[in-house]
Amino acid sequence: MTRLILTIIAALTLAMSAHAQGVMKTHERIAPNGYPFWIYTPEGYSDAQPQAIVMFLHGRSLCGHNLNQVLRYGTLDAIKKGMNMPAFVVAPQNPGEAWKPSKLMDIIEWMEQNYSIDASRIYVLGMSLGGYGTMDFAGTYPNKIAAGIALCGGCYLKDQTGLGELPFWIIHGTADRAVGISESKKVVAGLQEQNLTSRLRFDWLPGASHGALARAFYLKDTYDWLFAHTLNDEGRPVEEYISIDNDILKLAYSELRILRDLVGEDD
Repeated sequence: MTRLILTIIAALTLAMSAHAQGVMKTHERIAPNGYPFWIYTPEGYSDAQPQAIVMFLHGRSLCGHNLNQVLRYGTLDAIKKGMNMPAFVVAPQNPGEAWKPSKLMDIIEWMEQNYSIDASRIYVLGMSLGGYGTMDFAGTYPNKIAAGIALCGGCYLKDQTGLGELPFWIIHGTADRAVGISESKKVVAGLQEQNLTSRLRFDWLPGASHGALARAFYLKDTYDWLFAHTLNDEGRPVEEYISIDNDILKLAYSELRILRDLVGEDD
């Protein structure tokens, strides 16, 4: 059975159920000089049902002071295009600097104070500048983050050992001209030298450009991999069976189109 046939079956299953969109709204800064951000609340959310959080960190092209820019690509855009997301999504906007882990944690703590959150299922993913932010955030708070995915990024942390303490996936294209693959390889090599790779996955995609990695945000596999981990997993093993390669990335948008058409959602 091909991947697209499986996608059609999943979409039909979703279409036969009562389907309602979650709620997406902006929020002002929660602390002086903090990040403004979007919150997506999943359908069916109630205080009695704690939900996971997925934090999406954008790249440099979406930096600024207009939150609508954050909708141009990524997890929120995937939801708009039909992605089913059984979790909160938090998408802050960076004004144009390196992502600061402490500011990102401020948002997580605010979410925990204002919504019913499953603290064992907090995830982060991002690309380019957001890939750096993902590594910096997860490496700073490995005991708070259940799993992370960094696409075509790197790491600014001087002490990167925290990245060996949680399930973490680094993906980079070999033809990336915006952020050289050497940035990701340096992180992997440093963790290898310290024997901290038991929870690490890394994939170098042959011939993949910088922009090609953005397709990962539109793959169900990406979020399935994140959701396969919790802080309560004994030993916090890394999920090894879900894969993302060039061929799978090429299917990302077509899978969403099939899902959207069968469910009947608008763009």
